[in-house]
Amino acid sequence: MPDTSAAAVLARLQPLGFTTAPAAVHLNLPPAALIEEALRRGEGQLTDNGALMADTGAFTGRSPKDRFVVQDENTADSVWWGDINIPFAPAKFDALHQKMLAYLADKEVFVREAYAGADPTYQLKLRVVNEMAWHNLFCYNMFLRPAAGADTAWAPDFSIICAPGFEADPAVDSTRQANFAIINFTKKMILIGGTGYAGEMKKGIFGVLNYLLPHEHNTLPMHCSANVGEAGDTAVFFGLSGTGKTTLSADPNRGLIGDDEHGWTPEGGIFNFEGGCYAKVIDLSREKEPQIWDAIRFGAIVENTRFVPGTHTVDYANKSVTENTRTAYPIDFIDNAVEPSVGTTPKNIFFLTADAFGVLPPISRLDKSHAMYLFMSGYTAKVAGTEMGVTEPQTTFSACFGAVFLPLHPTKYAEMLGRKMDENPDINVWLINTGWTGGSYGTGSRMKLAYTRAMITAALNDQLDAVRFNKHPIFGVEVPGAVPGVPTEILDPRNTWADKAAYDRTAASLAEKFVKNFEKYADFANEEILAGAPKVAAEVAV
Repeated sequence: MPDTSAAAVLARLQPLGFTTAPAAVHLNLPPAALIEEALRRGEGQLTDNGALMADTGAFTGRSPKDRFVVQDENTADSVWWGDINIPFAPAKFDALHQKMLAYLADKEVFVREAYAGADPTYQLKLRVVNEMAWHNLFCYNMFLRPAAGADTAWAPDFSIICAPGFEADPAVDSTRQANFAIINFTKKMILIGGTGYAGEMKKGIFGVLNYLLPHEHNTLPMHCSANVGEAGDTAVFFGLSGTGKTTLSADPNRGLIGDDEHGWTPEGGIFNFEGGCYAKVIDLSREKEPQIWDAIRFGAIVENTRFVPGTHTVDYANKSVTENTRTAYPIDFIDNAVEPSVGTTPKNIFFLTADAFGVLPPISRLDKSHAMYLFMSGYTAKVAGTEMGVTEPQTTFSACFGAVFLPLHPTKYAEMLGRKMDENPDINVWLINTGWTGGSYGTGSRMKLAYTRAMITAALNDQLDAVRFNKHPIFGVEVPGAVPGVPTEILDPRNTWADKAAYDRTAASLAEKFVKNFEKYADFANEEILAGAPKVAAEVAV
């Protein structure tokens, strides 16, 4: 049994800056004990399936404008500074750190020791101090759990102090608001305050790995899901919210490696950063997402949901708090999760986009240049909202399908992907449009999920190797002439539009949006990346 004496606990907290222990310290409590503490403290309620329901307070999602990175001699020339990585002064970090320690001095805190990274070679040892019991349960679920009885009295590679009840004074502390999340790569620490959104901890460590792995270990971090077939073939799925990343990687015929964050090592292996899943549950049903539905049980957390009136049954259709309702559970709550969460070099890579303009092919194959360019673009499109004057889809570009988590310039990650393709020439990279066909949103229709699954299955099973491909005239991607189980007429998007001239105009307009978005990267991108750009109208005419 680990030593939990006052002296031993203080020794564990000293690397986080504590010179005296808080009033009460709960070290590595198991889930049942954390749930009991959360209920005792009024932090949540039990649902009828045994999950703990908790609210995140005023913040029901991450707050990117309140995410900072300490700018010092170690980070000044390496971090991609700007709206995503907002610089924070070391002295201000130190002062805020001391204020948080003072705030916690008379509090009851929950300490969790865990790992990030299923590959021991690239693993981070973590120590987290939480003000809330349910946040500590979140960390138990989301990070990798040490083996029972393991000695975790280590010097952590990175630490988190998370105190939702502590608010900064922007005028004094140089934050934007009372809430903040600040990464200090030199002191190997993340401070989170003023927000109860648990995802700030998960994504804070993801940001750390996005910096350390390329910078120090030549390993590519990826915002993607991953699964593996019976033959050991690994596939990864990149995509922004709403594109189908979780849904399409959930395959009863393939083992789940992970649903959100992975690394690709120099040796070629894929490994999950996490020990759990953090899935959206808005409108969840057993019919649509049976694995997620069955994973919500005792030990799982549901965030910002509400009960069916008069019951303790979760009403997953209820959006009264937020549409970003979520669940967090250990990955072994999924019956086909692989253990350990690692895979081999990917055989297939899928970029998922929900193109609401109805321009992109439902499936296309990418060469190296187009793969790097589209990876840096990270495109999807959201449908028009209900605001007056908004009558067409809105483009969304997020570099590497996760710009808000990238401490380094996006070209760093794109060039690493290109090198991986050079080292593994048998890799296939596919662009999958889960969006519209036959016209833009409002005219066309959403691509049928059954067709998308059939296309992905065909790619995974090498059924497209002998198929003839045609190059798209504007985007340059290679479009298959046939896919088993999919009507041939939907494969060429132009043919699905009744008004071919309207398709040409819309495709040219989308190409221009890609080029416009890429202007901020153009001075940093090499010629091979730039060669993957779509051809705008003037170039097509020539």
